[in-house]
Amino acid sequence: MSILVLFGTLFFFMLMGVPVAFSLGLSSSIIILFFSADSISSIAVKIFETSEHYTLLAIPFFLLAGAFMTTGGVAKRLIDFANATVGHIRGGLAIASVLSCMLFAALSGSSPATVAAVGSITIAGMVRSGYPLEFGTGIVTNAGTLGILIPPSITMVVYAAVTEQSVGRLFMAGVIPGLLLGTVLMVAIYIVARRKNLPAQPRATFREWIVSARKALWGLILVFIILGGIYSGAFTATEAAAVAAAYSFFVAVFVYKDIKLKECPRVVLEAAKLSVMLMFIIANAMLFAHVLTTENIPQDITRIVADMNLEAWQFLIVVNLILLVAGAFMEPSAIILIMVPILFPIATQLGIDPIHFGVMMVVNMEIGLITPPVGLNLFVSSAITKLPVEKVIRATLPWLMIMLLFLILITYVPEISIWLPNVIGQN
Repeated sequence: MSILVLFGTLFFFMLMGVPVAFSLGLSSSIIILFFSADSISSIAVKIFETSEHYTLLAIPFFLLAGAFMTTGGVAKRLIDFANATVGHIRGGLAIASVLSCMLFAALSGSSPATVAAVGSITIAGMVRSGYPLEFGTGIVTNAGTLGILIPPSITMVVYAAVTEQSVGRLFMAGVIPGLLLGTVLMVAIYIVARRKNLPAQPRATFREWIVSARKALWGLILVFIILGGIYSGAFTATEAAAVAAAYSFFVAVFVYKDIKLKECPRVVLEAAKLSVMLMFIIANAMLFAHVLTTENIPQDITRIVADMNLEAWQFLIVVNLILLVAGAFMEPSAIILIMVPILFPIATQLGIDPIHFGVMMVVNMEIGLITPPVGLNLFVSSAITKLPVEKVIRATLPWLMIMLLFLILITYVPEISIWLPNVIGQN
């Protein structure tokens, strides 16, 4: 009965248009009030405990670092560097857009931020060079999903907090899948560009390439600070986030000088708004997870799945279908927080590697970001290009098929995800 009430009230509130955070909190509170032995004070205690979770402290720092990098001219410098590198290839501007998304993803940790920062510059540039508007929009909308796969990734931080896995290992597990997906998208663009005879840019001279690389260097260094610092043992992932925020502030204000000191409070305020919103969702989702645990719901579902005698590969099919449907209606972090307490115990019991499972979930969340009706990247691209959301969806669909094939690859070839963290772990 409590299971039906919990999920029934959750989906009822969401269908009524109640924000996800409030839906999670209200449904959990109803169970505690009427079905659980817990006291009402446990609601406040659990929400307060969430604010003390050390791993989650990385989120506001990564958001602040991304805010300084997005507000400043870092995105434009990365795009110039990408154009100088691959712009001369047939379809080079589109390929450079994907490369720019990959580079900016390594700074922001957010897919919508990647689409906004890169798309606002590259889509207009592609249109001026003779590319169809829908073509450029579809590419950037898809490539922007790399923001939560290539480290640092806020979604991975949330997964690590829920499952008590290493943030560093998750970050490193996202490197090869992120590079692989970016490469696959660039190869697909090149094939389409050859067939449609899309334009190529004049080849940049070696001097022009060096100049663009030098201008982009300060932004690129941040990637090595984050990952290098974590794996050299210089600092934890949370400390790396704080260092990234301080470094981004220094580069934006004193090196590139795109932001004046008097503008910094506004940048910090914007990052704080995002942090509060996300942390409020996480706090209520942690309360939801607490109710799941106290009501033995994950254990009951695990027992049901065990009685079905599903093989690991069959279970992964079910998980992908569930996550693809959920991704069409919910924000990635909320899905992680709701689904992981239910699915993770089953995955571990079936012998699925927790790191591999996390990367697979993140790839599902990527697809959710470009799936209607609630795909965030679709709305960001629509706002940038002024195209109706329906046209953005049509522009995105051909590239969505590549994402689905990539999901199958990541699901059933776990070595793509776990090889690098295992090698570094052995060192």
